[in-house]
Amino acid sequence: MDEFVVTVMIAGRPYRLTIAKRDEELVRNATKLIETKMKDYANDYAFKDQQDLLAMVALQHATATITYEEAADFRDNQLATKLVEFDHLLTETLHYR
Repeated sequence: MDEFVVTVMIAGRPYRLTIAKRDEELVRNATKLIETKMKDYANDYAFKDQQDLLAMVALQHATATITYEEAADFRDNQLATKLVEFDHLLTETLHYR
């Protein structure tokens, strides 16, 4: 794997990460998203320090992740089961015609 060290700034602090070259754009975009969300929260809410802003961003992203995982679980499991049931019903209905 082609790995290298990249330094990203989050909440005014540098973080050195070893990442795969193919993930560089993803990591940089994620860093920009965090910074943008922190600025949005800073403009909309009272806060004591950067930790408060980071906590709100983490909470927002955690809830989005849970929502996405629940939707993916439904799509991958429950929806597939329902589609199999519908297929079975259609097959039976067409078979009796």
